Amino acid sequence: MPPLLPRSLHRLALRAAHRLRHVWRRLAKPQLRGVSVILRDAQGRVLFVRHAYGPPEWSLPGGGIARGEAPEAAARREMAEELGLTLRMVSELGTIHETISGAPHTAYLILSEIDEMPVPDGREIVEVRFAMPENPPQPVSGLAERRIAHLLGATP
Repeated sequence: MPPLLPRSLHRLALRAAHRLRHVWRRLAKPQLRGVSVILRDAQGRVLFVRHAYGPPEWSLPGGGIARGEAPEAAARREMAEELGLTLRMVSELGTIHETISGAPHTAYLILSEIDEMPVPDGREIVEVRFAMPENPPQPVSGLAERRIAHLLGATP
């Protein structure tokens, strides 16, 4: 289905929704579940993204898990929607239990190797950059730092 809004209006709507979601999470404290996808290329670099909303920090791609959706399915869906990628083999690195905007959040860490260049959707993701996990682009978000630390601790 084609997008309903032009990219610029879509980005504006995402910024407004991000602010409202932040307030709603603080008040309602819903149990959240999401995926963070660590995409590595053949050189071992990790893909970092910049979103059209929120702080202008580099983060990892990912998103929420729909009701009844498995983490792997959510990772595949999000990467197709936001970056035009079809993930082949994926593995789950583990989970992180944290608080985001005052609400409890379970992040499923998904790892996948890619050999194609991701194409940002220009709506949610506005920029992508590969970097070695030990030397991420700056400024990097605290959430991305925690996930990369998990990756580095999980690899031999």
